[in-house]
Amino acid sequence: MAKAPYIEEGRLRHLLKVAAISGESPLRNVALLTTLYGTGMMLTEIARLPVRAYLNADGSIRVKSCVDARIAYNGKERPVYWSNAKVAKAIDAYLTYRIVYRHGLTPMATEYRGLDPHGPLFLTGDGDPYKLIERRTGSGGASYSCDSLSQFFRKLHLQAGIEGASAMSGRRTFAVRLANKGFDLRHINELLGHETLTATKRLIDADPVRLGLIVAGVI
Repeated sequence: MAKAPYIEEGRLRHLLKVAAISGESPLRNVALLTTLYGTGMMLTEIARLPVRAYLNADGSIRVKSCVDARIAYNGKERPVYWSNAKVAKAIDAYLTYRIVYRHGLTPMATEYRGLDPHGPLFLTGDGDPYKLIERRTGSGGASYSCDSLSQFFRKLHLQAGIEGASAMSGRRTFAVRLANKGFDLRHINELLGHETLTATKRLIDADPVRLGLIVAGVI
C-alpha cells in the first residue's frame, strides 16, 4: 500500500490559510488540521478525544495528557502533549466558538470552561459528535472508522490543491518532521503508539524532502 503523502511546510501553511477562510466552521477546521499535523493522532482518536483530555477542570490546558486506551487505535494508552503553541491557539479559538454557540455545554459552568468534559473535543458543524462505524476484525475484535471525517479531511486538502492527501498525511508528516529534526526514533515511536520501531521507521522512510536534499548535493 502506498504511503500517505508527506506535506511540506509551505503547502501545510497554505492548507491552513485556505481552511481558515472557506467552508463550514473554519475555526473548527483549522483546529482539526493543526491537531492532526501537530500530534500525530489517528483520525478515530481525534473524533473520540474528550474535552478533559485537553482541558483541566479549571479551564487551563493540559500540557501532558494521553490518548486513553479506550479510544486508542491499538487499545493501548500513550502520551499526547499540548505544548505546541499553534495547536493550542487553534483549539482555544474553536472552543471559544463552541461556547458562544453553546455546542456541548454542561450545567457545571464553573469547570472545563462550561464544556462537557466527557463529550468530544471536536463536533460537527451542527454541534453533534462525529459518528463512528464499528467493524469486526478477522480475530473477532472491534475496529472503528469515521468515514464522514475521513472524507472531510480529503476535502480540506483538495480545496487547497493538495491531491492524494488524507488524514494519514498528518500522522506521517508529524513523524517525518520529528525525524528530520533529529529526534530519537524511540521517542517518535512512543508518540505514535506503534508496536515496533520498524513500523515507525517504515512510516518515516522514503521522505521525499530528504531524498531531494540528497540529490541536490550529488554534483
